[in-house]
Amino acid sequence: MNASPDTLRLRGFLDRLDLGYVAGNFEDLARQAIDKRWSHLAFLEHLIEGECLDRQHRRVERLLWKAKLPPPKSLDQFDWEWPDEINEALVKDLFRLNFIEKRSNAVFVGNPGTGKTHLLNALGYHACHQGHSVLYTTAIEAVNRLIAAREAKRLRAELRRYRRPSLVLIDELGFLNLDHAGADLMFQLICQRYEHGSLVITTNKEYKKWIEIMAKESSITTAILDRVLHHCDTVTIRGESYRMKDRHESKD
Repeated sequence: MNASPDTLRLRGFLDRLDLGYVAGNFEDLARQAIDKRWSHLAFLEHLIEGECLDRQHRRVERLLWKAKLPPPKSLDQFDWEWPDEINEALVKDLFRLNFIEKRSNAVFVGNPGTGKTHLLNALGYHACHQGHSVLYTTAIEAVNRLIAAREAKRLRAELRRYRRPSLVLIDELGFLNLDHAGADLMFQLICQRYEHGSLVITTNKEYKKWIEIMAKESSITTAILDRVLHHCDTVTIRGESYRMKDRHESKD
């Protein structure tokens, strides 16, 4: 069925205003309004509500695409009974995301398999759904990108990539030790974030052992810790790797 001149003209106006949902749905909703005897205001409310929800959905999709997060996890999926020690109240408080508004940091410390990355990932997805810009990276990936950028003489531009988001997530700090150049670049990344935006880190090393990660450079290690811990919540997770759970259950 061909659209009337009035309909085509209205669609043109809606396209110019970038009201994509309204342009695609106003005819169906108009028919519903007639069938259900909506008032003019109710009809307008349904149109605007749909437009708002559609824009919110598209914004979240863009934020998730830019965040480069691993496959999704949620806080509801976390097994609180498995770790021997974890501050559940502090973790759940972090998921209120007030720390992002304050531009403060958080660090998850624990052995491999204790759920650090799960919580980091879940926090990133939750932040995106709440409208915050997020960037996920492993520590090694970040250093490798910065090394490549420095060699291409675009280090400043690459550092801005880590400065822009509201929240940067650095996973697996300490999984591999850095050399002097890597430690220096990690320091520069953290300087970009300091009091500018929030940083959440997972690490398998206690703070006193971070000097081992940073090529045993005491001055760089001290400077990094000073900036990370200035405004920071530390979540220590103690216990066996969750990957051992199936092995324990098979023995029962």
